[in-house]
Amino acid sequence: MVRTEISLFLKNEPGELGRLATLMGQAGINIDALTIQDASAYVLELFKARGKSLKRIASAASYNSMRKDSAQFALIRLLAEDGKTNAAIDLLSQHDYTFDIMPVIAVQLDNNPGELARLSTKFGEEGININYVYGSVAGPDAKCLFVFCPEDIDLASKIFTKDKADG
Repeated sequence: MVRTEISLFLKNEPGELGRLATLMGQAGINIDALTIQDASAYVLELFKARGKSLKRIASAASYNSMRKDSAQFALIRLLAEDGKTNAAIDLLSQHDYTFDIMPVIAVQLDNNPGELARLSTKFGEEGININYVYGSVAGPDAKCLFVFCPEDIDLASKIFTKDKADG
């Protein structure tokens, strides 16, 4: 359930995602999950988070400048298929992409009303904040894949260990 997510910045221009996807496809790397957001939204969230902790490192004027500059980029978060994450990292390195990796929880859920509620409630009951989540489903009879980025990955992974022991 713990997987490695790759976060990278792409120019916010037509064709950039196609180039990335082509590169992965030609290398035989399937993308299991992907989300894209304007990087300026990401910068805004960082700014808000730092303000809450009173460790602001940028003034409002600096923030506005960073936000303007970051609008030229998109933040991509993706999961390469199991067993191909290292190949994806090597490929991105070889092609000079700017990226980072982090552990996330990837879960296949039944495609039934309430399944996301059940799982996200477990995170809450354990006192684990979810920084972000994304997911999708291929059809009414298919499983859903959801990717959670919890604040405490070690504690979050124990939820699933407990589930296996209980079930």
